[in-house]
Amino acid sequence: MRILGVDPGLERIGFGLVHRQGSKLQPLEYGLIESPRIALPERLAYIRSEFKTILERTQPDVVATERLVFAANRTTAMDVSKALGVVLLTVGEAHLPWHEYAPPEIKLAVVGNGAADKKQVQFMVTKLLSLEKTPKPDDVADALAIAICCAFRAPVSVRLT
Repeated sequence: MRILGVDPGLERIGFGLVHRQGSKLQPLEYGLIESPRIALPERLAYIRSEFKTILERTQPDVVATERLVFAANRTTAMDVSKALGVVLLTVGEAHLPWHEYAPPEIKLAVVGNGAADKKQVQFMVTKLLSLEKTPKPDDVADALAIAICCAFRAPVSVRLT
């Protein structure tokens, strides 16, 4: 199973593709979409174009995102929600299954503690995927954590022979 984790944002969207075979996880590709500071409609069109290219190139079986949680800045929340909407539209157009996970679910799946801090998550992402160094920036490590969470939570198919 090829799982594309996406850490939504307006300025930066982290993505990470992980291949799960049995209990083994392998990172295939990860990176960042950085949107230019232009008018919002053009910015969202840019995000859609870039994300569509990533979907076509990586050919995931499923896409997973982090559930947005904003307590303080509602303006930022609305802009990030718009960018997430564009990502989900693109996922829908590609007819891909989608899963959403709350931050504590992701931390629990990756670290074993739903209240883990960012450094603990980054450490475990690096270890679980046998990476030489922690993916940077944080958006990329977060996207890989989302993919790992989905990999652990997705049903495992068993062939009976």
